[in-house]
Amino acid sequence: MLDFEQKLAIMETFPQLERRDVSLGRVNFHYAGSVTDKKNVGFHFHPNGNGYVYAAEIGGVETDDKGFVNVRDYGADELRDLVERSIRSLSDDGTSLGEGQEAGGLEEKWRNPEGEELSLQFEDDMWYLFAGLNLEMAFETREEAVEYLQEEGFSRV
Repeated sequence: MLDFEQKLAIMETFPQLERRDVSLGRVNFHYAGSVTDKKNVGFHFHPNGNGYVYAAEIGGVETDDKGFVNVRDYGADELRDLVERSIRSLSDDGTSLGEGQEAGGLEEKWRNPEGEELSLQFEDDMWYLFAGLNLEMAFETREEAVEYLQEEGFSRV
């Protein structure tokens, strides 16, 4: 588990976020570039270890009724990943893209050795795999979709 200072140090590595000290020694991290009314990516980080990250727009992440996840027991990589996904979910393109995915490239073509082609598309915070117009599968993350495609002998075109 990260301590208060370690969590703050990670949050401060995101240049998009503005640190705002609030009452009782707590710290919020404001994202002015949000296209929604939600501006706090990091909420009430406290010296006792508690802290929350907004994740209501991220599929597959359990949140409280306000859309936040308690990151008290998160490690450094988990916290970084969640904050990055939160920022992306509140950004202009509204997507939480996987590593290496470009903001404008929400569709990927994949082909197997037999020449069959599938299309991996990101929509509504999910990754959908299509064969022509037919939906084959849906995945919560790009990583799950890529793993499946590679297991089935497909490679990115």
